[in-house]
Amino acid sequence: MATIHIPTPLRAYTGGNASVTVDGATVGDALNALTGTHTGLAQHLRDASGKLRSFVNVYVGDEDIRYLQNEATPVQASTEITIVPSIAGGV
Repeated sequence: MATIHIPTPLRAYTGGNASVTVDGATVGDALNALTGTHTGLAQHLRDASGKLRSFVNVYVGDEDIRYLQNEATPVQASTEITIVPSIAGGV
């Protein structure tokens, strides 16, 4: 089981939970388990083709999965996955 940390703006889709524990051998499996249980979350994480949205950053520990094996990055029982939506704005 891996723990996925949910950012505040998306907690409405996880019943207010700041983190969710899911099964999965890879980050992709874990995210699929998350969105399978919390179906309203899927549209905020994935586009119509099923790919992670470009503004959604996913980390395993302190490492961005884009610099690891993307969604094929393996997870273990103690793995901490963090979803970080990009914030845009400013002058």
